[in-house]
Amino acid sequence: MNNKVEEKILHGTTTVGIRASDGIVLCADMRASAGYLIANNNTMKIQKIDHHAGLTLAGGVADAQNIVDILRYHSNLHRVQKQSPIPIRSLARLCSLIFHQNRGYPFIADILVGGHDGGGPSLYNIDMFGSVEEKKFVTTGSGSPVAYGLLEERYEEGMALDAAKRLALEAVRAAITRNIGTGDGINVALVDKDGYRLLEGERKRAVIEL
Repeated sequence: MNNKVEEKILHGTTTVGIRASDGIVLCADMRASAGYLIANNNTMKIQKIDHHAGLTLAGGVADAQNIVDILRYHSNLHRVQKQSPIPIRSLARLCSLIFHQNRGYPFIADILVGGHDGGGPSLYNIDMFGSVEEKKFVTTGSGSPVAYGLLEERYEEGMALDAAKRLALEAVRAAITRNIGTGDGINVALVDKDGYRLLEGERKRAVIEL
């Protein structure tokens, strides 16, 4: 990968996704940086795609938002035409196709897509070249080396959603402590059989002291 492109993707973010036995956790910090400048300290890096699906964003904001809009459109179209929610794997493959079709002028973004469909919870990582990998847990951004250390040590196969939620929050909090590009608070969303929901401040603080 070109070093300049890699720096744009990795600089200033930490996102975490965890697949639990009964759902998906998506977690991210709130800092948007431009070089050494903190451009925004209240950035929403988790987006709802549909009632049963969400994603996290790392990289260029405009590129990532464009991808969100496309995925929302096709998810709504599938729901209307098929009278059923789009499978999470199909959303991941669509995201991959978007990256692949724009490889001449690539989107500078790294996406985690997660949700709960008829096959249960699933989580995918899609990079700017369109590679798709299904994951049990994954983290992206400049703080990911710190977050991975905690995830690899404490992730357990089949862990419940509440335990995964705590682990994701602690992984991003650890990255905030150690990584200058990560900070200004944490957002966390859950997706299970009851759908997508973004946790509010009090509910986050009830899990860990932020």
